[in-house]
Amino acid sequence: MDKSDNFFDKVHEVAKVIPYGRVTSYGAIARYLSAPRSARMVGWAMNNTNQHPDIPAHRVVNRVGLLTGKHHFQGTHLMQQLLESEGIRVKDLQIQDFKKVFWDPNLELK
Repeated sequence: MDKSDNFFDKVHEVAKVIPYGRVTSYGAIARYLSAPRSARMVGWAMNNTNQHPDIPAHRVVNRVGLLTGKHHFQGTHLMQQLLESEGIRVKDLQIQDFKKVFWDPNLELK
């Protein structure tokens, strides 16, 4: 991963390696970056990704699998559509089988 000192850049680098068909949470990224109380800052960093199509922001959700960032995507249901195109089931804005598709950077990247 990139060695930037910028927190947003670090968040973006983690998001870039979330595997296709998997999701992670704002808090999991924050914990990986040794900033466990910074889940909201991770959210702010993800809000900045609309100009960066190489960052799969749709794969970052809240701690229980809700699509809380959906309003930052163009179109009414784009975040859900992107997840579903990767085989992730979403019902009522919540990822189904969340534990099964959850990717933890603390386990996968260390």
